[in-house]
Amino acid sequence: MSYETLLYKSEGPIATVTLNLPKKFNTIRPPMPDEIAAAMEKASKDPEVRVIVLQGAGSTFCAGFDFSGNLEQYDELGVSLKPEDYDPGRDVMAMTSPFTGPVPKFMSIWRNPKPVICKIHGWCVGGGSEMALCADIVVAADDARLGTPYARVWGCHLTGMWIYRLGLTRAKQYALTGDSISGQEAAEIGLINDSCPAEELDQRVAEWAGRMAKIPTTQLMAMKLVVNQAYENMGLQTTQYMGPILDGIMRNTPEGRGFVDTAFEHGVQGAVAERDGPFGDYSQGGPEMKPRRRSNV
Repeated sequence: MSYETLLYKSEGPIATVTLNLPKKFNTIRPPMPDEIAAAMEKASKDPEVRVIVLQGAGSTFCAGFDFSGNLEQYDELGVSLKPEDYDPGRDVMAMTSPFTGPVPKFMSIWRNPKPVICKIHGWCVGGGSEMALCADIVVAADDARLGTPYARVWGCHLTGMWIYRLGLTRAKQYALTGDSISGQEAAEIGLINDSCPAEELDQRVAEWAGRMAKIPTTQLMAMKLVVNQAYENMGLQTTQYMGPILDGIMRNTPEGRGFVDTAFEHGVQGAVAERDGPFGDYSQGGPEMKPRRRSNV
């Protein structure tokens, strides 16, 4: 299978899936969610593969959903991103359907019977973080930046992984501020598994993958399944229905519509500056609030 938005390769027991839209900071747009699910299926069916690594090409893992241009890239999905076209029923149907909604595609990472390691460098924000946190093991560069800026306007948690990974106290903190966090801080509070200096990231992920690849595939599957099931029992799937429904509503509040209007009139950077400027973070922050620029793969 050929991919428009990904690269796929396998070497021995390790398969690597690379988001490959580096000029767009690997932002999520069709058909990326479908291709992620297809790549997960391919790795799952390969008897030689025991561990999957998910990473991003260029300077960033993933800068969230692509809302550049006039948002026509989502029309075919029936998702109402243009305020004038908002239809609540069609939006709910599109966002919750296993065939068009992004969450079921991201959850192919979670539900893959083989362990998935997500390697984060640069930005991992918005929908990019929702996707990354579906992985079993998440390893980031110390200076990577994770966050959910949509918590401030135009969105809601989709996969719920920020909630389930953090627990009540921290989940409320980041849900109600949209604050960004470094890779090192994310590891310290248990949002992700590990962090290291950026120049050591490739080696650190290789060590994680190599360690797990020594274990039989069926054993990895059993241990992943039992842990996942515990979180499914806590209501994960119900949360993942509510999140996309609320996301559609938040995209169409007066403030959400204003955000899109600003993006149309002044570009994405203008909308982001208006949203994040008062907080002094993300693209509006100083050097200490941003990843150092470097390229991956």
